[in-house]
Amino acid sequence: MALQYIIITIYTISLVLIFMYALAQLNLLFNYLKARKQKDNSIKFDLSNPKEVPYITIQLPVFNELYVMDRLLNNIVKLEYPREKLQIQVLDDSTDESVISTNKHIKELQKTGLDITHICRENRQGFKAGALKEGLKIAKGEFIAIFDADFLPQEDWLLKTVPYFKDPEIGVVQTRWGHINRNYSTLTKIQAFALDAHFTLEQVGRNSKGHFINFNGTAGLWRKECIYDAGNWEGDTLTEDLDLSYRAQLKNWKFKYLEDVETPAELPVVISAARSQQFRWNKGGAENFQKMAKRVVSSKNLSFKSKIHGLLHLLNSSMFLNVFLVGVLSIPMLYIKNEYAHLKPYFYMMSFFVISSLIFFICYWHMYKKTYGGGIKNFFSYIGVFFTFFSIAMGFSLHNSIAVLEGHFGKKSEFVRTPKFNITTIKDGWKNNKYISKNISLHVIIEGLLAIYFAFGMYSAFIVGDQGGDFGLFPFHLMLFIGFGYVFFKSIFSKA
Repeated sequence: MALQYIIITIYTISLVLIFMYALAQLNLLFNYLKARKQKDNSIKFDLSNPKEVPYITIQLPVFNELYVMDRLLNNIVKLEYPREKLQIQVLDDSTDESVISTNKHIKELQKTGLDITHICRENRQGFKAGALKEGLKIAKGEFIAIFDADFLPQEDWLLKTVPYFKDPEIGVVQTRWGHINRNYSTLTKIQAFALDAHFTLEQVGRNSKGHFINFNGTAGLWRKECIYDAGNWEGDTLTEDLDLSYRAQLKNWKFKYLEDVETPAELPVVISAARSQQFRWNKGGAENFQKMAKRVVSSKNLSFKSKIHGLLHLLNSSMFLNVFLVGVLSIPMLYIKNEYAHLKPYFYMMSFFVISSLIFFICYWHMYKKTYGGGIKNFFSYIGVFFTFFSIAMGFSLHNSIAVLEGHFGKKSEFVRTPKFNITTIKDGWKNNKYISKNISLHVIIEGLLAIYFAFGMYSAFIVGDQGGDFGLFPFHLMLFIGFGYVFFKSIFSKA
């Protein structure tokens, strides 16, 4: 009986944590809906007055971006802003031939009178954080705009964002990510779906009530004074953006999130690229929980509610571990439920997952409706998208759980960049991309075995107990089967 009680205990704790996270998401939805009705009365610089135009430095941290460098540079130079108040730094840690072509392109731009420099370090110490820190030493700007290589800000981006820094308490202005290849494939659609929820529900929901949000690593601006006051960029976690964001807000700097300013970018189109990105984000989130949780809890300037939201924000990636545990243990739980009648009261805890799923369904519907519109037709389309998203997200749970455990236990690893493809339409190909990983890890094999395991879970629904089966967990096992099957299949067959 000891094993059964251990399984029930772990299963229950994981369900409760997921439920708490779902309640926090519901609270953010209420915040979001209220915020949409409020008028923004922020004070702003008048950029038509030359005396109010601040000096801006744009930093472009890049590493082996052969396919998108020309697109990036051609787009950045179109930004509307007085040239005498603009500096561009290309922080290039590349180790391949892209260094040569990038340098050639920059020299051509310099001939036009543009203040653009090509900064190459001798090593990648600190990875992206190290590159940003190095560029900051010679940055002329009072404010620092940062764009990753796959981001394509619109021409009036600076004109829409810089004015908010007239408030001296604002340390960061962050904009919403857009997706230039949202409809390329199922993989890009579900990535866009998840990111849309973060950049609407979560960022607005937190920011509108003064809870901590995060600079998203790109498509935002920092006040240089804020960076230095918070302790500058540090490379001891894989999400240096989240790290500096929390250190800055603990120093009482305010963040301004602009949902209505969209910055288009490219989503990973192959699963190996998505896996590397997910691994870095989730491991970095766990690393930052270990680094920041105590500081958040002990802060005298934060309300109790802000502390709870901050902790759940830092634990965001750890939800994958709870989902994985609930999934794996759900099959033994099915058998325990039907073999030990006296334990049946414990299984009311299973309803927590149903309630949590319903909360996520409601929250994400509001986000989906904002992008695609309401109505019966879009609602039924949403049901399919949500089912697909939920299934594939669970299919990533093993991969992301490993990342989370490494983060919590302090295992260090290299910052692995996400390969860029320069893909915007279904006609664009990626097969010859030199940066795509062609290795199949042991994790992929285990994901294939998990797909079989959850197929067994579906079969078990028909044979357990003496009342003709138990189908309460069948939909859950079906989604897990689809999710792990999808991730396994794509990881094996979607190779360059």
